[in-house]
Amino acid sequence: MKNELLTIGPVTIHGYGLMIGIGVIAAYLTAEYRARKLKLDADQVFSLVIWCLVFGGLGSKLLFCLTQLDTILADPSYLLHSLANGWVVYGGLIGGVLGGFLFCRHKKINFLSYFDLALPSVALAQGFGRIGCFLAGCCYGRPTDSALGITFTNSAYAPNGISLIPTQLISSGLDFLHFFVLLYIAKHKKAEGQVGGFYLIFYSIGRFILEFFRGDMERGSV
Repeated sequence: MKNELLTIGPVTIHGYGLMIGIGVIAAYLTAEYRARKLKLDADQVFSLVIWCLVFGGLGSKLLFCLTQLDTILADPSYLLHSLANGWVVYGGLIGGVLGGFLFCRHKKINFLSYFDLALPSVALAQGFGRIGCFLAGCCYGRPTDSALGITFTNSAYAPNGISLIPTQLISSGLDFLHFFVLLYIAKHKKAEGQVGGFYLIFYSIGRFILEFFRGDMERGSV
C-alpha cells in the first residue's frame, strides 16, 4: 500500500486525495443522474454538493478539534500540524446535512426530497474514501493472525510490519453495498426522508460494529 502513487515534477498524486476526488465526482454524477430521473431540479445538484462539502469539511474539522481539545490547548501548533489529516466522519455528516438543509431553505426547495437524493451518493463517495484510507494507512484495524490480515510496510499512520485487520476495505465494501441497498429503498420508499433515515441507521450500526475492530484508538471522544 502506497499513498504516493505518482510524481510528475513538483506534483505528487496521493492515493487518499485521488480516491476522495473520485468519490466526490462519482457522488455528483450519480446524484445529478438520479435527479433527472426523479424529475427534481438537476441544476441545483452542483450547488448542493458544494454547500455540503464546505459545511461537511467544517463540521468534520470542528468535531476533530473537540475530540482533541486538551491536546490543542496544551499545544496550539498541533492544530496547524493536523490541518491535512484531522477529520471526523460524524462531524462531516452533521455538517453536510446542515449545509444541505440551509441550501434547500435558501432555494425554497424540498429538503427531504434532496436529502433522499443525496444520501446514496454519500455512501458511494465514502466507499471510495475508505479505499483512500487503505492506501494512506489510516483508520487501520487491530493486529490479527488471520490470513486476511494486511501488513503495511511504508505507512505514516499504521504500524508497519504487523498484520492488521483491513477495516478500511471492510468499511469500503459495506459502503458500496450500502449504496446499492439505498438505491433499492429509494425505488420502493413510502415517504420523503425514508432513504436518508435508512442511511443514518445503517451507517451508525455498521460504524458501531467496526469500531470494535479498529486499532487506531487515538481518535478521542466528546
